[in-house]
Amino acid sequence: METTNGIEFDSGNAELNQKISEWLRWDKNENSSNEIKSLVKAKEWATLSGRLLKRLAFGTAGLRGVMQSGFNAMNDLVVIQSAQGLCQYILQCYQSADDRKRGVVLGYDGRYNSKRFAELSACVFLAEGIPVWLYSRTVATPFVPFAVKELSCLAGVMVTASHNPKEDNGYKVYWTNSAQIIAPHDKNIQSSILENLEPLDTSWDLNLLKSNNLKDPYDEMVQLYFIKLKQNVPESFVANYNRKCPQRFVYSAMHGVGYPFIEKCFETIGLQPVIAVEEQRDPNPDFPTVKFPNPEEGKSALNLSIKLANDSNCSIILANDPDADRLACAEKDVTTGEWRVFSGNELGALLGWWSIRCYREQFPDRSMSDCYLLASTVSSKMCRSIANVEGLNFVETLTGFKWMGNHSVDLMAAGKTVLFAFEEAIGFMCSPTVLDKDGVSAAGQLATMACYLKETSNQTLSDKLNELYDIYGFHCAFTSYHFCYEPPVIETIFERIRTLTGPDCGYPKTIGAGRFPIGSIRDLTTGYDSKQPDLKALLPSSKSSQMITFSFENGAVITLRTSGTEPKIKYYAEMCAKPGQRDWCGSRKTLNEMVDLIVEELLEPTKNNLTPRSE
Repeated sequence: METTNGIEFDSGNAELNQKISEWLRWDKNENSSNEIKSLVKAKEWATLSGRLLKRLAFGTAGLRGVMQSGFNAMNDLVVIQSAQGLCQYILQCYQSADDRKRGVVLGYDGRYNSKRFAELSACVFLAEGIPVWLYSRTVATPFVPFAVKELSCLAGVMVTASHNPKEDNGYKVYWTNSAQIIAPHDKNIQSSILENLEPLDTSWDLNLLKSNNLKDPYDEMVQLYFIKLKQNVPESFVANYNRKCPQRFVYSAMHGVGYPFIEKCFETIGLQPVIAVEEQRDPNPDFPTVKFPNPEEGKSALNLSIKLANDSNCSIILANDPDADRLACAEKDVTTGEWRVFSGNELGALLGWWSIRCYREQFPDRSMSDCYLLASTVSSKMCRSIANVEGLNFVETLTGFKWMGNHSVDLMAAGKTVLFAFEEAIGFMCSPTVLDKDGVSAAGQLATMACYLKETSNQTLSDKLNELYDIYGFHCAFTSYHFCYEPPVIETIFERIRTLTGPDCGYPKTIGAGRFPIGSIRDLTTGYDSKQPDLKALLPSSKSSQMITFSFENGAVITLRTSGTEPKIKYYAEMCAKPGQRDWCGSRKTLNEMVDLIVEELLEPTKNNLTPRSE
């Protein structure tokens, strides 16, 4: 029988006994400590095993998980352990006193516990003599990497779970270059966490927040952010279009932190004030008006915005996710009255073109040969088509802005100009001012584009997108997902795909009983690429996630991959037509049919009990 803090228990499992004892000794949060105590008294050993024997590990640039007690969740103790590990790793990397004076920056969103998690993290760094820039109020996620860059900090942490359900929270880490962490930092930080699990008494001491080493960067960084945002919008566009155009925009913050920054953004670049959805304007950690606080879900998340826009006779809706690093947009067809919610790929095409238009307006005499557009591998290749015609460069990276941000750092270090980067999940980097997706600057750029189009050619965003398809080729894309809550099932699905026609590289050769032959396959989980002479993929592979891309002989490309933060199997499909080719309906119909086939034949949703995305 084990005894810790007066509580006797014996789970019958020595490892579990040890973890229970550690939790009872280390956790000083009364609520989460009592939660574990209650489970122990009730002898809920299976629940305790799930909570304590597995540990929340660094995934997409940090941590993300449900808020509850246990080492596999987001709570005070896990946050302190993570901060201690990050802190010690920083001390290893920067051993001089002068370097350490550069400090770290911390920000938080409006979710439950976000402020507390940020403050506890600040205490960890302050106790080690590392200065901390802690935002005094909620900020949009882009303001953390922005501050890392502008203040020359050693690292940054944003406490946010972005668009996840209200029960979740997260811990997003940026490195010294102001981009999200990648290897080897992610693995090294995880190792450092495991080496520094026991919380120091100072880590719980919120009195450290009175330290002279704690500063608030809010006023300075917000002012500087909007100075730089304005520099990225041609002054002639502000004067001739934004200040003269009567176009109004309905805006939803999705119960998040975006509204004050969007308000300031529009004021800064001469746009009409947004018409805010009052019910969703201010931070609310319960997200009461939406099932999922994610504008990427489409019309289901924009019901209130559409109602307000109809009532206000407004034709364009802009919406951020709760931490305001993503941007959604919808436009009303004034003829039919129907609303079109643009996909991330469609917005990426528009903003990619717009980035070139702005650059040429500001620097008419410069060559575009050293300019770059970037997109993740599962995103539309429309920007590649634009770059090919316009004489720019295009770079494809692995999925996620951590890759695009770090690649942008490398390009700029080589003297190149990064104009734009995007991922299909409505994430846009409209300038390297912030080396991450930024829903605030993207909103300003998209609204400026809408005013420019209205004033110069009386075009809508949809009109312009169709024009781009005519010039650069129609790119028909489709993205969706199925939920899968059992990780072993996901493993089984992808291993079946790899052995469908044989035990060794037995990938499928067709879908639809031979109707759609597969030309090549790239598997970034195993590092296999049938197009390469040595059969090795050029992009880095990772066994921690599943990702297989099928390139079909008819020009379609379909990728199946698992999410890094949610229990989803995602699929991304695109069909590209040549410039001037007008059978857009035929391309779309074929692609939709192929997506249905690949889902049924390879994912087998009924057999594997997969839940489709709810429209």
